[in-house]
Amino acid sequence: MKRKLVFATNNVHKLEEIKAILKDEIEILSLADINCHADIPETADTLEGNARLKSEYVYAHYGLDCFADDTGLEVEALNGAPGVFSARYAGEGHDAQANMKRLLKEMEEKNNRKAQFRTVISLIEKGEEKQFEGVVKGTITREKRGEDGFGYDPVFQPDGCKQTFAEMGNEMKNKISHRARAVEALCQYLSQKKQ
Repeated sequence: MKRKLVFATNNVHKLEEIKAILKDEIEILSLADINCHADIPETADTLEGNARLKSEYVYAHYGLDCFADDTGLEVEALNGAPGVFSARYAGEGHDAQANMKRLLKEMEEKNNRKAQFRTVISLIEKGEEKQFEGVVKGTITREKRGEDGFGYDPVFQPDGCKQTFAEMGNEMKNKISHRARAVEALCQYLSQKKQ
């Protein structure tokens, strides 16, 4: 029987991305699938803390093994900002266009364009937590490029690539992204446990 895991997110893009990365190895249930409609607070000041808050919430309230992630764009010239505030960088509205606009404005005068996307996954099984991390380094472009992806994808160009995440299409992005790397670490851990 296929293993079931809850992915503690309401973000449809993230859910699709995770399902595409995992293919059919594990059956992923969303928060909606388990009738969890709570807005789980993300009040920690680190990605690790926010991922843990979400996975602990689901485990405590539903008793189901689950994982949650938190992702941040960390820009060197901005001392790691927007970081944990990536989704709310331009305000509470989670407005990707406004977030990118603010980022590009703050980067106008900066020659150091180095940045990284970092994803932390918190997995809780039978009450025990393990964390996994995925990082992809790159640069912030001077203008938005590409239509695919979501969030900061149009302004992030991974090292060694000529395209932004938004230009390369989801299939290519899902092979090299920060989330793919964190999910890969999660999958390796889960498949080792099966043996």
